[in-house]
Amino acid sequence: MDRRIKKVLNKDDCDIHYWILKQGNRPWLIFLHGAGADHEMFTEQLDAVSQRFNILLWDARGHGLSRPMGRHFSITLIVDDLVEIMNKEGIGKATLIGQSMGGNTAQEFVFHYPDRVDKLVLIDCTCNTMKLSVFEAFILKITPMFIRLYPWKYLLSESVKASAIRPNVQDYLKRTFQRIGKEDFVQIFLATASCLHYEKGYRINKPILLVYGEKDGTGNIKKIASSWASNEPYCTLIEIPQASHCSNQDNPSVFNHALTQFLINP
Repeated sequence: MDRRIKKVLNKDDCDIHYWILKQGNRPWLIFLHGAGADHEMFTEQLDAVSQRFNILLWDARGHGLSRPMGRHFSITLIVDDLVEIMNKEGIGKATLIGQSMGGNTAQEFVFHYPDRVDKLVLIDCTCNTMKLSVFEAFILKITPMFIRLYPWKYLLSESVKASAIRPNVQDYLKRTFQRIGKEDFVQIFLATASCLHYEKGYRINKPILLVYGEKDGTGNIKKIASSWASNEPYCTLIEIPQASHCSNQDNPSVFNHALTQFLINP
């Protein structure tokens, strides 16, 4: 039986839908899905953690049921959305579990509100604060021009193929991406890319589980994972086999084992 309570926060011209599973005075986990997806991205994780933790999931503005997104979209704005939801629900601190855009959101959250984060689980996302190479900066600069020129059918197909290898996960992503449509999908993608900001010497200094799929070829995620992990004193790095960009969905059994071990260890 689904014991989650569905709630809505109206903020900045958007009805933000979120779900709470609260079972007494337990630590909180907040799940932050990737660009184009929704809260169902983490369906196969819930049974593994719901007996020990309180849970919050959402459809970030512009995603799932939280549409239309409002007048604009940015990672800063959805961080503000999350702060307001946490305040409304009386959540002082939580472990943030974010995939791709959700991982970028989690990093921005801990950058601005470190005292409200216990741990971070970062899934198939790049580092917000590392310095980009000259080539990476160039690609980032020209991406907006090219992505707007892609026909939606092609952009949809290539985004799905780049994100997952399991057919059922690809089907899920195709549905959620189609629901958003090209205009908002491009806006969300570009806003996520624009949240990167180099911070010399910065460290998150929280316990981090950093994971990526062995077949994840998106951006620089796999390339920088080892150097990023070595820069953080409390980071555990794990490659998820037989998985692409949505590694928690492509190989949930391996991911869930890594997740539960990380969460239960002090």
